[in-house]
Amino acid sequence: MILAGDVGGTNTRLAFFEQRAGKLQNLFEHIYPSHGHASLEDIVAEFLASRKFRPDAVAIGVAGPVRDGVCRATNLPWVVDARLVAKRIGFPSITLLNDLEANAYGIATLAPVDFALLQRGAPDARGNCVVVSPGTGLGEAALHWEGTRYSPLASEGGHSSFAPTDELQDEMLKYMRAKFGHVSWERLVCGPGLVNIYEFLRDTKRGEEPAWLAAEMKQGDPAPVISRLALAEKSALCEKALDLFVMLLGSEAGNMALKVLATGGVYIGGGIAPKILPKLQTPAFLAAFTNKGRLKEVLESMPVRVILNDGTALRGAAYRATLTL
Repeated sequence: MILAGDVGGTNTRLAFFEQRAGKLQNLFEHIYPSHGHASLEDIVAEFLASRKFRPDAVAIGVAGPVRDGVCRATNLPWVVDARLVAKRIGFPSITLLNDLEANAYGIATLAPVDFALLQRGAPDARGNCVVVSPGTGLGEAALHWEGTRYSPLASEGGHSSFAPTDELQDEMLKYMRAKFGHVSWERLVCGPGLVNIYEFLRDTKRGEEPAWLAAEMKQGDPAPVISRLALAEKSALCEKALDLFVMLLGSEAGNMALKVLATGGVYIGGGIAPKILPKLQTPAFLAAFTNKGRLKEVLESMPVRVILNDGTALRGAAYRATLTL
């Protein structure tokens, strides 16, 4: 019996898994709003109290860098300490890992139906892989090919410095620098990043924001509003914002692929990608992905897939937990 968790800036998902015939079976799962709780310990204790299961192993992925079993969550006011969580639930020890590292582990548990292919790549593609996942933040991870298996590697590459590739992006960098100081890729390629792109285009008079759109943007999370109106072609400004977002995601995915030499494949994960899949399937994404000068052909040889299963990180945490049994 395995207790697995996926802690994000928006939601925390916990589930009990069982290994049956070498495969993970999700027995029970619950989603908690992360900001509605003071700590991860409170959520885990509440979850365990709701079921009579006693776990044999526990692993939890958290959005942020993990050092010596401690993580200061990037988009949450939490410090997650594996020792404190274990003590609270009366368990000897738990495995705490970066959420994208968990995502990388989870890829091995998925079926072909869990992916959408964007680029076929070379027929004999093998080697390292990368995962780039825009959600509440921008998560990135690598999978090192060791000849017979993959070894996931955590990364905080989403916080590396944004690099513009044309005059529009040059201007956007100046705009964002005035707003944030350091401009990372995460300031642009995530849910709040889409809103930042929209505001840049609006404030520099590259699109009109009518009163009805301004009102919709204020009613809740504006990022889904931008995506929905863009896909429905109901706002030219939203379309421009999402098109630029897709180009930037493609560009950074290409950067990460080159840094790791991901000849085995590139995976686009996170909660946003499946929702904007029609945009990712347009030429703009792959054009930005392969726009790397002399290394264009190398990038064209890499398979590129979108992860459609939103439980990949949770399954990856469960898989990581099995390695401790």
